Amino acid sequence: MKELENISLDDYHFDLPNERIAKFPKEQRDMSQLLQYQNGTISHHIFKDIPSILPNDHLIVFNNTKVLPARLYFKKETGAIIEIFLFNPVRPSNDISAAMLAESGAVWSCTIGNLKRWKDAPLQTQITVEGVEVIFTATLIDREQKLVQFEWDKPQFHFVDIVSAAGETPLPPYLKREATEQDRSTYQTVYSKKEGAVAAPTAGLHFTEEVIEQLRQNGNKTEEVTLHVSAGTFKPVTADKVVDHDMHNEQVIIRKEVIASLANAQKVACVGTTSMRTLESLYWFGVRLIQQGTEATFDIQKLEPYQEHGELPNRTTCMQAILEYMDSKELEEINGETSIFIMPGYDFKVVNTLITNFHLPSTTLVLLIAAFVGEDWRKIYQAALDNDYRFLSYGDSSILFRG
Repeated sequence: MKELENISLDDYHFDLPNERIAKFPKEQRDMSQLLQYQNGTISHHIFKDIPSILPNDHLIVFNNTKVLPARLYFKKETGAIIEIFLFNPVRPSNDISAAMLAESGAVWSCTIGNLKRWKDAPLQTQITVEGVEVIFTATLIDREQKLVQFEWDKPQFHFVDIVSAAGETPLPPYLKREATEQDRSTYQTVYSKKEGAVAAPTAGLHFTEEVIEQLRQNGNKTEEVTLHVSAGTFKPVTADKVVDHDMHNEQVIIRKEVIASLANAQKVACVGTTSMRTLESLYWFGVRLIQQGTEATFDIQKLEPYQEHGELPNRTTCMQAILEYMDSKELEEINGETSIFIMPGYDFKVVNTLITNFHLPSTTLVLLIAAFVGEDWRKIYQAALDNDYRFLSYGDSSILFRG
């Protein structure tokens, strides 16, 4: 833990010119550039070539979360615009998947633009859902906690239907542009299924159905997990000590067959840092079960991996412990939460290979990359800058092999 105290964010800074931030995606998803890093060596490719780069001994894990149009706008009678950004559900459930199915109303914790202009009066807008006119109402019920109650006058629709009709794609703030209708599809992976994210797992934006099918034909097994990406992913590190950064907590959902595949896999490749955080958190849940028994909870804390645990089991043993737990509870999937903080000094237990985009300097995501590849993260990022790679959500990609 002492080593973590000495991590300085200044050591993970690099100059990123604004023009290197991709404002829009490539017209064809799989035509982005792909940097390969393996055993200290860097080579350059096109993303559609990834089936010839990734060995077929890898289980590939995708995050199938689906981005909500989480940015809502209401106009007051005075003409003032109130922007409401969905953050976390409160009622009828704090489980995002369940909250999406609310029928009679919902309460969410939100961030609110122009809050001072929103007094006590409810806000209303009229939207069209599947050809039906709906009155959508927002009421501020707790100003300090920024809790907003949402109601709609057609209970045959779920909250996800209402938000899909009323909301705007929540593009990352660093893109500094308004969302377009095209972003509804381009800022979504081709395998997205489970509504609940307010940011895309952007490493997956490069994949096409054809690339995934080619990987499977090569002999790679694929599986999907769910981590609903929260707005906290954009939160800058402001703490004096990196270790004191307030990590965001996110919901994860993993099916039983995925855990069985992880138990038997030779090597594991994850698509994106969200998949990585899910899989590594799953390992630590297995450690809890082994050390604490079946009453252990799946809520991995940010510094839990860095604490003293004694002799640790391998990946297969942890996954088998989770499978036994699920059998005893007659569960087909497990729901958990994680605020795991992966930074230099972390000992990876599940993931061998990472497919990821290029991230902002001095962020938790760069710390994660540095944890995975060591000091060579500098060489990787310099190579990307020197070879005109596009950065961030709509930018280019990398495949990083560890060891």
